[in-house]
Amino acid sequence: MRLVSFIADERQAVGVVADDVLIELEGVKSLKALLSNTTDNLQATVAAKGREGRRYSLEEVTLLPVIPDPDKIICIGLNYRAHQVESGFEAPKYPPVFTRFANSQVGSRQPLVVPKVSEDFDYEGELAVVIGKCGRHIPVADAADYIAGYSCYNDGSLRDYQWHTSQFGPGKNFVATGGFGPWLVTPDEAGDPDDMTLVTRLNGRVVQQSPVSDLIFSIPEIIAYCSTFTELVPGDVIVTGTPSGVGAYHQPPLWMKDGDMVEVEISGVGILRNPVIAE
Repeated sequence: MRLVSFIADERQAVGVVADDVLIELEGVKSLKALLSNTTDNLQATVAAKGREGRRYSLEEVTLLPVIPDPDKIICIGLNYRAHQVESGFEAPKYPPVFTRFANSQVGSRQPLVVPKVSEDFDYEGELAVVIGKCGRHIPVADAADYIAGYSCYNDGSLRDYQWHTSQFGPGKNFVATGGFGPWLVTPDEAGDPDDMTLVTRLNGRVVQQSPVSDLIFSIPEIIAYCSTFTELVPGDVIVTGTPSGVGAYHQPPLWMKDGDMVEVEISGVGILRNPVIAE
């Protein structure tokens, strides 16, 4: 299934995409709430709530971030082998973790904003994992059971602010600098992440391309690690890392700028598209 958070008729809604038609789920206020309130068969719940739901084309709605109101957005740094090599850092012993704020992200087709105070606006195409149920101290072997689905993420980064200190936070949290979408794809439809390929394009030019299997820490390992220091809850987002090819390591650096179009495509998941505008 492909589940979407969107705005239509000036109200927020949740829907399922079937044959390129968006079907609204009646009585569902948010995708996070849907995941929180579904204890067993998500597919049956969606089918029941979509039976009489309004139909839309994807073009007539405003797409929101897949989870507009997550409790947590946990991001993993330096998690692709080739990116770790290009960055010049040693391979991490544990997953490097930082967080993003909810207002730093926008949905597919919505603009990413280059802030007034910096031009060093870099792209980072990533696979996002959405958590489907509560868990703490989750064994690696059981981690897949906690995954509600996958999406595309652009962990847009203001590199100068990112390197002001050893903490990445400021460079990762400017308003409307990260893209998240276009939808959540459930694991049965998305397939095995190790079989996925991630591609980032800037104005049609391929700037990143990697198998997701190049991850240093696998998705189950990341989930297990994060669950040691926090309780994971439905709607939590884990952004799993970016491959090599980020703009900071081009010569000269390749920054996103006003008028650009950036895309993150992941096989089995979809394409996240965002125009870029100046603040």
